[in-house]
Amino acid sequence: MRIKFILIFIIVISIFSFSIGVNVNFDLIKKLDFNSSSNDVEPLNFMEQNEINNLIDINSINDVVDKRFFLINYIWNDDKLPKKLPNNIEENFDDDLFSNISNLEKITKLEIISEYNVNSISYLFFPQQSNNKLVIYHQGHGSDFSNGINIIEKLLSEEYTVLAFSMPLTGKNNQPVIEHEKFGKIKLMSHNHLKLLKSNDFNPIKLFLEPINVSINYLDSNFNFESYSMIGISGGGWTTIVYSAIDERISKSFSVAGSYPFFLRSDVKNFGDYEQNNFELYSNVNYLELYILGASGNNRSQIQVFNEYDGCCFSGSGYKLFNNIIQGKIDNINSGHFEIYLDESQTQHIISEKSLNLFLQQLIFN
Repeated sequence: MRIKFILIFIIVISIFSFSIGVNVNFDLIKKLDFNSSSNDVEPLNFMEQNEINNLIDINSINDVVDKRFFLINYIWNDDKLPKKLPNNIEENFDDDLFSNISNLEKITKLEIISEYNVNSISYLFFPQQSNNKLVIYHQGHGSDFSNGINIIEKLLSEEYTVLAFSMPLTGKNNQPVIEHEKFGKIKLMSHNHLKLLKSNDFNPIKLFLEPINVSINYLDSNFNFESYSMIGISGGGWTTIVYSAIDERISKSFSVAGSYPFFLRSDVKNFGDYEQNNFELYSNVNYLELYILGASGNNRSQIQVFNEYDGCCFSGSGYKLFNNIIQGKIDNINSGHFEIYLDESQTQHIISEKSLNLFLQQLIFN
């Protein structure tokens, strides 16, 4: 009924506008999602610039070190990144879906098994012609990294080795049934289920980040890549932001529609799952601080893209409120580069061709 009413309203307004000579912007009408809880192009915001700046508790390189130490200790209950290696490695793995993509020499399948038997399956794509640089591609919620086959193929065609991941409990990864002493048997199907696993000895946020750490350990032990960069979309963009804040081995990080600071998340569609709104984590290292950690350091950079008309989340140009603040903080304490772009070229929750080309330019020239 709501959509029917809106369509009738548009027709009436159009007729009226035509009769008085007013132009109707039908392109904007087509970009609006009438099923959304909010059709505002801009996210709700109640913050001033000075208030945003005061949220950032990083004023020196020592603060960067302390924040990074907190993240490692919070996630792994240790003072340094672990040296764990994959549980299973299958070289020359065949997957018909990827058999015809260009410049592919072979695939190595990696499996990492974490607590509660939650696994992560990733593919390591080797190009026939290689520039000896590796890019991690991380897919978002509810889909497999095969949805990014065009991204993977494009990177291979540019001679990058690609390591592709899906988020926990999605894609090729399992959804185990666990037995909880307080709650009984639960099939882990949602990221919001993972919060039930928190204990003094185990932090479920680890399930999102350990597979990347373990895989890079494997790469370090067996290859000699010149650099590691990381690209993620949606939940994969969130993973990119958090992991690049932790591990300085990631030199360049690119996130598309991956996160907003909490002052831009009043709309429920932007609030996110358990990993996106974990109070204990973000009350110690908030998103603005994660952006600084991910971008700061010698030869390090972070580029974020927001899709202006994204039907899922993080749409609009709210980034303008904090973009310059982040780079200003980095300039004051350390080297590094942070930048945000707005993709106005399409209306989907994707890495567009425009965004991918932007990333490739940054990989080559920065």
